Amino acid sequence: MKRNVGKNDRLIHIILGIIIIALGIIFKSWMGLFGIIPLVTGLTGACGLYLPFGINTRKDKII
Repeated sequence: MKRNVGKNDRLIHIILGIIIIALGIIFKSWMGLFGIIPLVTGLTGACGLYLPFGINTRKDKII
């Protein structure tokens, strides 16, 4: 999959993922597992939801 997530967007995804996972642990809820999605997206730099909409937040566009 092509990388389509910019640096600032990646940072936001990673922070959001960690917060969701932490809240799941604090409240002892399996819903915290949803934090894995933004965390992986931030770490890999590729977001599957951006593809159908043609969103690319990366500055360097590779043709």
